[in-house]
Amino acid sequence: MRRSPFALSAVLTLVIALAACGSDSDDSSSGDGGGTTTLTVYAAASLTATFEEIGKQFEAEHDGVAVGFSFGGSSDLVTQIQEGAPADVFASADTANMDKLVDADLADDDPQDFATNTLEIATPPDNPAGVASFQDLATKGLQLVVCAPEVPCGAATQTMADNLGVTLSPVSEEQSVTDVLAKVTSGEADAGVVYVTDVTAAGDAVTGVTFPESGDVVNTYPIAPVEGSDESDLAEEFVDFVLGDTGQQILADAGFGQP
Repeated sequence: MRRSPFALSAVLTLVIALAACGSDSDDSSSGDGGGTTTLTVYAAASLTATFEEIGKQFEAEHDGVAVGFSFGGSSDLVTQIQEGAPADVFASADTANMDKLVDADLADDDPQDFATNTLEIATPPDNPAGVASFQDLATKGLQLVVCAPEVPCGAATQTMADNLGVTLSPVSEEQSVTDVLAKVTSGEADAGVVYVTDVTAAGDAVTGVTFPESGDVVNTYPIAPVEGSDESDLAEEFVDFVLGDTGQQILADAGFGQP
């Protein structure tokens, strides 16, 4: 039996339409089954352990959300954001670097203080140089490592040295507090100036040397959603989570002070 060209054309059109519908259905199903929203948080290096825990708790309460972190020196992070890095939230270890974000009109809301931190000296476990005070950091021949002046930990260290009239001669100035700690734990330094929370997190890998003047220089940590974020609502929720009971308890357990 012969088929007309019109009948063949109709059959082909129907087959193509069904194939297209099947393809759309498959794509939609795949998206529904594996879709994940990523929230990108830029945070000071001293927040690494606590924010990773806060991120896990946040994910547990937000189905389909993954929190990605970029940790580093606050000065480096804010520069990256100013240059267009795709951050949704910025958490700084000081107000000075957060002010840079605000001044550049890159804060989507007013920054909120969520924690404080103070300095502590870290030495290798046996404290080979016998460091017992901040003044001891000026001892000739001491292999001292500090944060660079533009980094919050470095700025705080310099303020402390100025307050006490101590001239420091570090062998290295690092771009993040975690880099300072790494120099100490690897045995490359006799001492490093870090935060109380870093010494706590390092456990037996270092010996912490406290000094009474540490309370005179306190770093305040602010947080804010970043302007232009594709996940602005979720960014606000993360900020609220950090400021809420769960976030504050995690920070307190790590040794951070109240804002």
